[in-house]
Amino acid sequence: MNLKQRLLTLCALALCLAFHWEDPSVLAAETTGKPQVSRPNIVLIYVDDLGYGDISCNGATLVKTPHVDRLAREGLNFSDGHSPSATCTPSRYAMLTGEYAWRKKGTGVLPGDARLIIEPGRRTLASTLQKAGYRTGVVGKWHLGLGDEKLDWNGVIKPGPLEVGFDESFIMAATGDRVPCVYVEQDRVVNLDPHDPIKVQFGKPIDPALPTGKSHPELLTVMKPSHGHDMTIINGVSRIGYMTGGKAALWNDQEMADVFTSKALQFMTDHRARHADQPFFLFFSLHDIHVPRLPHPRFVGSTSMGPRGDVIVEMDWCVGQVIEKLAALGIDDETMVIFTSDNGPVVDDGYKDEAVTKLSHHQPAGCYRGGKYSAYEGGTRVPFIVRWPGRIQPGTSKALMCQIDFMASLGKLVGQPVPPQEAYDSLDVLPALLGESQAGREQLVEHSGVLGLRAGSWKLIEPGKAPPVFQQTNTETGQLPRPRLFHLEDDPGETRDLAENQPEKVKELQALLEKIKGNN
Repeated sequence: MNLKQRLLTLCALALCLAFHWEDPSVLAAETTGKPQVSRPNIVLIYVDDLGYGDISCNGATLVKTPHVDRLAREGLNFSDGHSPSATCTPSRYAMLTGEYAWRKKGTGVLPGDARLIIEPGRRTLASTLQKAGYRTGVVGKWHLGLGDEKLDWNGVIKPGPLEVGFDESFIMAATGDRVPCVYVEQDRVVNLDPHDPIKVQFGKPIDPALPTGKSHPELLTVMKPSHGHDMTIINGVSRIGYMTGGKAALWNDQEMADVFTSKALQFMTDHRARHADQPFFLFFSLHDIHVPRLPHPRFVGSTSMGPRGDVIVEMDWCVGQVIEKLAALGIDDETMVIFTSDNGPVVDDGYKDEAVTKLSHHQPAGCYRGGKYSAYEGGTRVPFIVRWPGRIQPGTSKALMCQIDFMASLGKLVGQPVPPQEAYDSLDVLPALLGESQAGREQLVEHSGVLGLRAGSWKLIEPGKAPPVFQQTNTETGQLPRPRLFHLEDDPGETRDLAENQPEKVKELQALLEKIKGNN
């Protein structure tokens, strides 16, 4: 090789290095010898009722979450990440459809026999990934309704997850404190005895002669309700709603985390064995730490906070099982793991489980005010961690993020951009999700009983008619008959209402919120 050829070669090498210098994934691929993954497997771990301060990497000291902490240590921990709503069903609806739930009637917290509220055929996060060639699965809590007005729990249950973008499904219909207390795999109840048909009803008893938690509290051998939750008794716990039959199909509450985790691991294992050339999306929707809090015996007593602390440890174990399985399958660096929660925390949510008396100095929402059901930040500001080894550089981010943007952002990532007319409220914030930018959303509508608007560090809460505190859960609603205004950079705990001193800013944010309401 002559001098001219050597110089040309050196120039080409320098240009190549300059081009790749700011892309750690390319450098990682070159040093490891592995090709860069453009379409990673995606595991979305969606926890129920976990507050921002409920994990040790966000400040918890009375409970340790080493596996979640590992995700944060090896990934990107967002300090301003949000669920779309302060309650579960609307958050799940918005996250999967990319549409704010407050835009659509019937998306509030659903009873256990509600019909499916996502129209079959509409674009969802799951169907977007399907179109990109992904195999999709959901395991765990669903709570988006099943079937239609003619739903029969004893036959084929459809429409459901399979009709809105999922190839495989193993779910509970609603929540652990609501009937029916059975699992549904694909489109049928698991282990159902046809000679013992299931009947489910809300509003009035199926058979007034059957004992309930209210009429026969002496039959509640596991846990008693603090408010509500006093209807059908199953496994020594009274629930919301009425159910008869299906005895062979009833779940064991203490084994639920094991069952769901086993199904999630099996989905990944089977996929690796049968579809190794295809990426997968797993929506792993944990029931923990929702009530009734009944951890497996091996976790009982693992914290000083009673069942609520113990199910946080159980939840962390579930996360650890997923991380270990990814490593065992050799796909750790080919997989993006997203860890977050469907809403903020609640301590007493209907059962006498010592959560209040043993809370001590633990702060479930961290420094933020409110929690589940609240318009304050604690209602929607939740744990929000993303890990993708070799692609996302570890660290922290202050970007304003929301789960409603998963559809547009992940669609962009996998080469399946969502058309504007189908994106609704989902925005492409992929650079922030990957840690390439600290700029996330410019505005975010927070949803509880009323709407709140985040615009940078400013936050407006609409006037509301709810009492200042929900007495049953001891949750501050954040509602007053007049608008509230806070500046979160100076006052993250929302202790100083600036509305009277900043009337022009109130008007500005009110006008912006009205504009957003009108966009659909």
